Amino acid sequence: MKQWATKIAAGMGLALGLSALAQQPLAQQPFVDKLVLDDTIQPVSAGELSRALARANSDGASALLVELDTPGGLLDSTRSMVGAMLASRVPVIVYVAPSGARAGSAGFFLLEAADLAAMAPGTNAGAAHPVIEFGAQPDAVMSQKIANDAEAFLRSYVTKRNRNADAAQAAVESSHSYTADEALNQHLIDGVAGSDAELLNALDGRVVTRIDGSKLTLHLAGARIQTIRPALRAQLLGWLVNPNIALLFLLGGALLIYLEFNAPGTIVPGALGTLMVLLAIFALNLLPIRYTAVLLLIAALVLLVLEAKIGGHGALAITGIVCLAFGMLTLVAAPIPELGISPLVAISVSAAFGAITAFLLRLVVRARRRKSRIGADAMIGCTATAMEPLAPQGHVMVEGEIWQAEAAAPMPVGARLRVVGYDHLLLRVEPEPDSAKN
Repeated sequence: MKQWATKIAAGMGLALGLSALAQQPLAQQPFVDKLVLDDTIQPVSAGELSRALARANSDGASALLVELDTPGGLLDSTRSMVGAMLASRVPVIVYVAPSGARAGSAGFFLLEAADLAAMAPGTNAGAAHPVIEFGAQPDAVMSQKIANDAEAFLRSYVTKRNRNADAAQAAVESSHSYTADEALNQHLIDGVAGSDAELLNALDGRVVTRIDGSKLTLHLAGARIQTIRPALRAQLLGWLVNPNIALLFLLGGALLIYLEFNAPGTIVPGALGTLMVLLAIFALNLLPIRYTAVLLLIAALVLLVLEAKIGGHGALAITGIVCLAFGMLTLVAAPIPELGISPLVAISVSAAFGAITAFLLRLVVRARRRKSRIGADAMIGCTATAMEPLAPQGHVMVEGEIWQAEAAAPMPVGARLRVVGYDHLLLRVEPEPDSAKN
């Protein structure tokens, strides 16, 4: 019995040892959190990066891999994102991918702010000269100040990363753009890789100089990649932050609220319209808005109301539609076209909205000017038929109702008459013009 007990104990010990050995590599296998940024740079993308950094700094990830594809975006959001990357305890790897992607304008600032920067073949980065407003002609001195500030901001951390500050500054100063190979040769990035796995294997053992000057050796060979999915709130805001969508929500909601005011009690148009307007205002609040454009939109509304009330032979309506179009086109002070309102959307929506609004307002004004008539008032102008001889009084049929009527001259049974007035409940009638001729 002793021998059996010894054998059983030895077997259990061997099994436990093998189990621990099998589990040890899995527990020690490094992993990397991954965030995909394939949109414009604005407060929503800044929030997503902050969330990803917070997760990577708390879940033990070896690094945060940011796959980047962006045309650029807002400078304020870019500064916020760069600051969060520089303050991260976990190293940040920015990878411009897949092939055909770009890190334009604001994206170039993010690429250079990373602890390690890489690009996929067939990608490009640069063209980072700041723009105050897309399509505008800003003051020359102000433009120079903003450009100098952006250049100093980029140099402040590019030199800390031991990258080529002159080449980076050229991307801002002269809007120079680099292919992946050019960026590598200019020492703007740390490598070119065709996939995430290839990139992580290439970076394994790389010594990273952090922004505070400390050194960190990366162990990324065979690392697992955990993709961070965007939150539902971010997905909704990312869709709404499209200024064209926000504009359609704003105008559609305004029309629905208008319908609710003119048909009280329907509830659904008013509730849905209020929700759409609030969502639109929330989305537009995330974008730089010109207040002069808001004044143009208010002026357009006033002109459309005046057209409906006083009738300007179409001149007021046309002017209102023009104000509406210009207000929409200039509503967002966009540094890149992707953050601006499409001219096609602005012109077509303003024409349709202006026409619909003017039409509905005119109907409402006409309805309110028309006197409300009930009882005998409603009978004036209606056609009546004599149910008996009128000599000069008798009964007539009007709109399916029997009324006592009086005619100036005797009328036979079946005569077609027209109601011209009344005295209390006694209608006054006269022959229809056509029947009088006959």
